[in-house]
Order: sequence, then C-alpha cells, then structure tokens
Amino acid sequence: MTGRLDPLFSRTLPEGDTHQRDVCDHCGFVAYENPKIVVGSVVTHRGKVLLCRRAIEPRHGYWTVPAGYLELGETPEEGARREAREEANADLELHGLLAVYTVRRLSQVQLIYRATLADGVFSPGIESLETQLFDWDAIPWDDLAFPTVHWMLGHQRAFEAGKGVGPFGNPVGAD
Repeated sequence: MTGRLDPLFSRTLPEGDTHQRDVCDHCGFVAYENPKIVVGSVVTHRGKVLLCRRAIEPRHGYWTVPAGYLELGETPEEGARREAREEANADLELHGLLAVYTVRRLSQVQLIYRATLADGVFSPGIESLETQLFDWDAIPWDDLAFPTVHWMLGHQRAFEAGKGVGPFGNPVGAD
C-alpha cells in the first residue's frame, strides 16, 4: 500500500442534479461526461467544393470535408482552420457559421463553417489519402463518409441558392 487513495467511483444522482453521474466515493468529485464538439468547414474555391479522402478510421477511404474534434483552449474558428491545415494543408477564410448539427448517438455537436481557400493552395495532409476540388455534379455522393457530410453539402447549396441564411440544423427526423 502506498498510502494513496485510488478513486473509486459510483454511479449516483448528485444532490441537485438531474442525471446519474460517476461520483468519487472519497471526495465527492463528479466526473461529468459531455458531448464532443466537432468543427469543420465546407470549403469552396471557384465554384467547386474541397473534399478530403480519409486516411484514417472511421470510414477510411471515404470522402469528407475538413473537420475534426475541437481541442481544449481552442475557439471553434481556430479549430476549423487547424483541421483544414491538418487534412488538406489549406489556409482558410471563414465566412460564417453554416450549420450546427447534433449527432445524438455519438454525443456530438458539429459546428460547420462556410469557407474559401485563402490562397487556392491545398494538398493531402497526414489524415488524407487525397484532396480534390469537385464540381457540384461530380461530388462522389455514394462515397461520402458520414450522413452529416451530405447534410452540410446540401445546406451549402441551399445557402448559395438563397434558400436560407443559416445556421442550418439537422434535417427533419434526423439526429
């Protein structure tokens, strides 16, 4: 025995709370579990949209927009720019929030921005097999990585067509 108390957590309802939580039996510390925040961008350049083919799981080999988890101490805008650098070696100009999606089964909240390439330069980053600018009619719709990628591309098109100003949300019945 080292004289140290290893925490032992019990699932209980803390006083004044509305949800069961893991609470330390020794000191009462409450270990909150909160949704993960994903940040990303629908990036356009000269009427085309930038997609990245994933080099990582989940959905290795499928196409997506540059996006990923927000880091501690980072603003959503900083995170969206960082993800574009990591996945597409791209510098972005952000033009506002396109959408906020909730993926309940994954406990995710996704903040997706409208963006353009700052200098027109991009290439596959460490998390991408390839990157490409697609005309809207050439997007590989059957090979998109996640349902939310379909949503965000559709919302970008709606925005461009003047059929909404955003931020958009989950399609009706989807979550």
